[in-house]
Amino acid sequence: MIDATNKSAEIGVAIVAPGGYAPDDAGLVRAIERLQAQGCIVHNYYDPRRKHLRFGAANEERVAQLHAAATDPDVQIILALRGGYGMSRILPDLDFGMLAGCGKLFVGHSDFTAFQMALLARQAAISFAGPMICDDFTREEPSAFTMEQFWQCVARPSHTIEFHAGGVAPLDVSGILWGGNLSMLAHLVGTPYMPVIEDGILFIEDVNEHPYRVERMLLQLLHAGRLRQKAIVFGDFSNYRLSAYDNGYDFDRMFDYLRERLGVPLLTGLPFGHIRDKATLAVGCRAHLRFDGKIATLAMSGYPCLPHDSVEGE
Repeated sequence: MIDATNKSAEIGVAIVAPGGYAPDDAGLVRAIERLQAQGCIVHNYYDPRRKHLRFGAANEERVAQLHAAATDPDVQIILALRGGYGMSRILPDLDFGMLAGCGKLFVGHSDFTAFQMALLARQAAISFAGPMICDDFTREEPSAFTMEQFWQCVARPSHTIEFHAGGVAPLDVSGILWGGNLSMLAHLVGTPYMPVIEDGILFIEDVNEHPYRVERMLLQLLHAGRLRQKAIVFGDFSNYRLSAYDNGYDFDRMFDYLRERLGVPLLTGLPFGHIRDKATLAVGCRAHLRFDGKIATLAMSGYPCLPHDSVEGE
């Protein structure tokens, strides 16, 4: 974590709302205070008074937020307010050349996956799948794991996470790490915002999606030729509801079918998704995935990070 007592360690963090709005203004204040307590100077480009329908602002205003944050010389990290929906509306209006070249670290997940994939497809630029203002920084009791993972990852050009995983056979593969929210990945197939990556390591997560929908989206990616990967790593898939009509079809049955059908090693257990305790992943970086039958290790390297004098001990 950055050293809040060192003036030279202060990091400029911009808050932007490319998707939905904050449902709790008090939570937003709490998040800003929490970032400040962690040694950050907060540049808030989101104005709760400008929310439009279910979005953080009108389309053109949300584009302007991203562009303004990217050109702010006092900003090092651009943190998404939240996901929900909205990024798909503004992708055609974003200046990806400028955004990729601005030197900022873009962080978010969920609907923000669309931005991350577009940035990777258009400019081969790396971003970070990690925490957002809502709910990671707005919680009254934030996750220490999430905070530590985030600051550790963005502070150095390499980061390793270890987790208990489910899989069939030991695995040792390397490739480009990419992915994010499965619904957004399926949504982008056939568009210029979907990167073409083969022999990579694909990570996926989703929420409120029944196992048959997860299966359907993965089959869509398979039929589109996007699953020629070294491995697929499943993060959290939760908040779905089974019924009597499923007749024994559940996540495990779905997973068994996919393992046979996809022809790609599948692992479960990645601590990432719409959950309290989440890792931060460098989307588009080089990665090395090892699995010994119980424990998986994902090592990431070669991605942009904060200046060395911005982290504790430097």
